[in-house]
Amino acid sequence: IPDIPRLYSAIAEWLACMIFILPFKKRFSKIKTGVIMAVMLVVQSGFMVVTEDVSLFFWIPCMMVAVFLMLFFIYVSCAIEITDAVYFVLIAFVVAEFMASIEWQVACYFRIAQSGVWWREWLALILGYGIISVILFKILHVHFPEDGQIEIGWKECLSAFLIAISAFAVSNISYLTINTPFSGRYSFEIANIRTIVDLAGIAILYAHLMQCCELRARKELEAVQNVLQNQYAQYVQSKESIELINYKYHDLKHQIQVLKHADSKDMQQYLAEVENSIMIYDHVVETENEGLNTILSEKSLYCEKHQITLTWI
Repeated sequence: IPDIPRLYSAIAEWLACMIFILPFKKRFSKIKTGVIMAVMLVVQSGFMVVTEDVSLFFWIPCMMVAVFLMLFFIYVSCAIEITDAVYFVLIAFVVAEFMASIEWQVACYFRIAQSGVWWREWLALILGYGIISVILFKILHVHFPEDGQIEIGWKECLSAFLIAISAFAVSNISYLTINTPFSGRYSFEIANIRTIVDLAGIAILYAHLMQCCELRARKELEAVQNVLQNQYAQYVQSKESIELINYKYHDLKHQIQVLKHADSKDMQQYLAEVENSIMIYDHVVETENEGLNTILSEKSLYCEKHQITLTWI
C-alpha cells in the first residue's frame, strides 16, 4: 500500500476539527466563522502538501505543527477555554489519523486509490470521510455541552495527551522500524495495525470524554445541591424569625391588655417588660457591611428564641 497522500491527511484533520467546531457556540459571526473554516482548509492542505517530501528527521516536527494548526482552528472558531480546546484537538488528531487510515486502506483494497480515475478517487474520499465523520459526530455529540465548556483541567489534558501520543506512536511505529514486537512487515499488515490502534485510541479517548462529562455533571449537581441547602437554611431561619416575632406579638398584645387595667405601680413594671421585649429588634450592631448586619440580626433573633447569649467583638 502506498503512503497516504498528504492532501488526504489534511482534509481528514480539517474534518476532525469540524466535528468539534460545529456543535459549539462560535466565537465570531457566521460569516467570519465560514471564512476561518475556508482559510484553515487551505492552510492545512497547503502545509501538508508542501511538507510531503520532508525527511524522516523533520516528520515529527511537521506533525507537531499540523496539530498546532488544528488547535488554533478549534480555539479561534469556538468560544471555549484553551484547556477544552487542547483536549478536543487531542481527540480530533486521533480521529483524523483513523479517518485517513481506514479510507485509504479501503480505497487501496478495492484498487480505487491511484487508479488514474480522479473522480473515483475523490468519490471514495467523499463517501469514506463523510460516513466516518457523520458517525463520529453523532456519537460524540451526545456528550458535548451546548456551550462547549466541559471545564477540562490540565490534569485531564495530560492523561488525554498520553493516550493520544501512545496511539499515534504504536500505530506508526512500523514506518520507523520493523524490529519491535508491535511492528508489521507487510503493507496491509502495517495498515491494519495503524487502523486498529487508531480505533482503539478513539475508544479510550471516548471513554475518557464520558468520564470528564460525568465529572462536570457531578460538579453541577453538587453546586445546585449547595444552593438548595443554603436556600433551605435561609428558609428555616426566616421561619424561626417569623415565629419569634409572632410570639413576641402575642406577648405585647397581652401586656397591652394588662396595662389598660393596671395601676401606676404595676404599669412601670409592665412597661419595662415591654421595653425588654422590643429591644431584640433594635439594630444594636452597626458595621460597614450591610450583609453582616443582616446575618447578625437573624442570629440574634435565633438566640433570643433559644435563650442563648449572643456576644460579638
